[in-house]
Parts: sequence; structure tokens; C-alpha cells
Amino acid sequence: MPSKTFSATVVGLNVTKVTVEVDIDKKSVIHDVDIVGLGDTAVKESKKRVKSALKNSGFSFPHGRIIVNLAPADVKKEGSLLDLPIAVGILQATGTINQMDLLAVGELSLEGKIRGVRGVLTILLQLAEENYKGIIIVPKENIEEAQMVKGLNVYAFDELRQVVEFVNGLVKYEPVKYLGINSVGFESDLDFADVKGQQVAKRALEIAAAGGHNVLMKGSPGSGKTMLARRFPTILPPLTEQEAIEILRIYSTVMPIDGKKVTRPFRAPHHTASSVAIIGGGNDAKPGEVTLAHNGVLFLDEFPEFRRDVIEALRQPLEEGIVTVARAKAVVTYPARFTLIAAMNPCPCGNYGDPKAVCSCSPYDVVRYNKKVSGPILDRIDILVQVPRMDFEELFSKNVSEPSEKIRERVVKAREIQAKRYSNYPFKTNATIPSRLLKQFVQLDEKSHELLKNAAVKYSLSARSIDKILRLSRTIADLESSDKVSVKHVAEALQYKIAQES
Repeated sequence: MPSKTFSATVVGLNVTKVTVEVDIDKKSVIHDVDIVGLGDTAVKESKKRVKSALKNSGFSFPHGRIIVNLAPADVKKEGSLLDLPIAVGILQATGTINQMDLLAVGELSLEGKIRGVRGVLTILLQLAEENYKGIIIVPKENIEEAQMVKGLNVYAFDELRQVVEFVNGLVKYEPVKYLGINSVGFESDLDFADVKGQQVAKRALEIAAAGGHNVLMKGSPGSGKTMLARRFPTILPPLTEQEAIEILRIYSTVMPIDGKKVTRPFRAPHHTASSVAIIGGGNDAKPGEVTLAHNGVLFLDEFPEFRRDVIEALRQPLEEGIVTVARAKAVVTYPARFTLIAAMNPCPCGNYGDPKAVCSCSPYDVVRYNKKVSGPILDRIDILVQVPRMDFEELFSKNVSEPSEKIRERVVKAREIQAKRYSNYPFKTNATIPSRLLKQFVQLDEKSHELLKNAAVKYSLSARSIDKILRLSRTIADLESSDKVSVKHVAEALQYKIAQES
């Protein structure tokens, strides 16, 4: 009878349980290992690693034809994480180790060591959701990921020999203990206190952090746009456990993760990045920067210099908080709920509108440069703020700027108000209120309604822009702990949107 071991494979963020069946035909004159079941190159090469690992661990490799079937056969299997379950399956088929209901993932070295692999946390989280009760074996290098998941029977090993001793009951090993997730709120070496002046920009970023709104900063080179953007994560609220898990689930599939320090992502790709790098894709539909920035910040400096297709591809993640990557081999949907902080110059030379510098651009150059950011994209950005060049006296002023800690306290308070208000809804911030529920949560008095109406007529505001203004007004009111949205809240929100329309 063929032996049966379990493993798992990850496509995108979707985990598929894999049954590894091993059958040995000892009478065959052909001594080879055939791996079937739609494995990629790394899977097909595993037979060489497994053979050397078994021999160098002191186990004899069986003679005859070995058939390894990876079921379901119509699902593509990727990576080297199937080395260990294949080796265990062969040892079970030869009677070297006992048959046991276990699920294993791990790469084998030629000397029989078990190496760490990507996607362990993603797999374990899925198994925990399914209430999996079997024994799970992971590499010792991935033990930190195993310690983040509760309710599973996980064991971590360094060598194949240890796995054999454990399965045969020769040596007793302790299961991995659950330690939880330790999230860190912000980087301590960055602080808004370092930024001189720019009170309007700081206020705009505070509103953005409080409600989860997207921001476009516009100003001359050297005015402090990048400095402000890099300090933006320091005023965001600490990660919840669910947010930290969502971040780790994504990063587990693309790189080794450090479970001791989980922070909100801050992604700042260069403006030469391709659409695949930003949105995701490639042959294997890997996640892009918008997904790696999930629950964090995506900073796009020199925004108009990004390729047009890259900028336009931001429409879906900005609107829906997800991105769908469609390729010939797979269609994968990734989470992409981030705060966009974009920065741009007012013109190619950067001096247009600066009273103390001369602009060398023609009117055509200025218009062409600004049109690189299309109306539909501007429509999806909540706040546009001008960042003027600072005076020499302001730069060397002795006035102490407000630190990030003080701003963050107000942001956290506003977020708590929103969390309580939306406790029975799937959304948690003002920026994500569905249009159909805006009237329920943003009720304008007569003066506020008249102000918004006049602005909508004068500046030909789109329906999406009006919705953005209402959401911004709600956030500004929350920062003041006000239940009602008044005319001053709407007026402040209008100034951030009218700048885009005018």
C-alpha cells in the first residue's frame, strides 16, 4: 500500500492542502523517482535533494521505481517546501518510520538538515482557521512563525533524523509554544518634532492618519515633503493583532519575517518601478508594493514621474482595498488597504508658483506635467496640500515643533471613536464608509449643506469628490470629539478637495 503524508502549497495567499502519496515498485529494473502532480522545477529537483539527504542521514534509499504523487494533481505546486514530506513518505513506504497523520513542510539540504521555507505562517494560519488537529512539522528556522499561531500541534526540527526519532517515539520532543505577536507602533528615531514649520501639511497628515485618508503633497524641491511622509507612520495608531496577522501573512509568502518586531509597513518604491512591481504579477502572480503596504503606508515620491499605466493601475486598490492580479496560470486577489502618501513638484523644474524662485518651464510644460496625474486618480485622493518652501528664519527658528507622540494621542482617540461607531460594520475608518451609509453617519445642518452645495456647483465637484468631503468632515469632527459635523468641519474639508478641482 502506498504511504500517505500531508503538506501544503501556497498560491498567492491561498493555501491548498497537498496529499503526498509514495508507492515503491521494488521489482522494477528502473531505479528512479518520478514526481507527478503538476510540480514546478523546484519540486521536480527535490528527488535529488531527498536522495542525498536520506543517505547522509544514515537511511538506505530504496531500490526500484518510486512514484510520488502530489494530489490534487490539477493544482500547481511551487517551491522546495515539499522536500520534507516526500522524504517522510519514502521512509514510511519502506517501513523505516511508523505511519502517522502528520503534515510537514521544509526544504532538505544534501546532508539532511531542514532549511526554512517561505509561507509557513500563511499555512499555519489557514490550518488554525480549519481547526486542524493533526501533527505539524516545520523547520526550526521557522519556529518564530509557528509561535504566532494558537491552537495547533506544531513541532520544529533541525534535521531529518530528529523527525524520524520523533515519529518512531524514540525521543520525546516538546511542541512549539504559542507566544503571540509583538507589534511595534513606530520607529523611535523619526519624529514630527524634527520638522520645522509646515503646520498646514502637518494638520493634513494628522487628519489623514485619523481617518485613513490618502494625501497628495505638492511643493518645491526641498520643502520637506519626503521628510513629512517618512514621519507619517509615527503618528499612526499601534497595530491591532488582526492587522499584524494580515501583514505577516503577506510577508511570510515573499521573505523571511521577524516576529519579534512587527510594524506598519512603509513602502517607498522608486518612480522607475514597473506595473508588476507596484501592483503585483509576473509568472507566479506575486504580490506587489500595494499589497506589501497593506495596513501601512505607500509613499510615491515624484508621483507624475511614475509610468502612466502604473498610476492608473492604482484605481482599484485605492477604491476597493484589494488588487486582482490576473495571469495565464492564476488569478489571485490580494489585500491592498493602505494609506497613499504621494508627493510631486508643481512643474518639471519645481519652481512654479514659488515667489522666491524663477520657473524655467513654459505654460505647456506645466500643464503637461500636471496632467500626468489624471482626474480619476485625483478623485480617489482625499487631501491635496501645498507644501511651500521654508524661509531661512523659519528653518532656524527656536520654536519647538509638536512631537509625534502628542499628535498620535489625538489620532488614536479619533480612531477609537470610529471603532466604537462602526463596531457592527465591516469597515473601521471614516475613509472606508460606503457611499450608501454616508447620510447615516454624516448628517449636515442647514449651513453645512448650503456650503457644500455652493462649492459643488461652483467647482463642478464629482459625486466621488463630494463623498470624500463628507468623509473628511467626519474625521475632522472626530478629532474634536464632536458628534455633529458642523460648517467649520465641512469648510476645512473643502479646502483640501477644491485645491484639486481649481
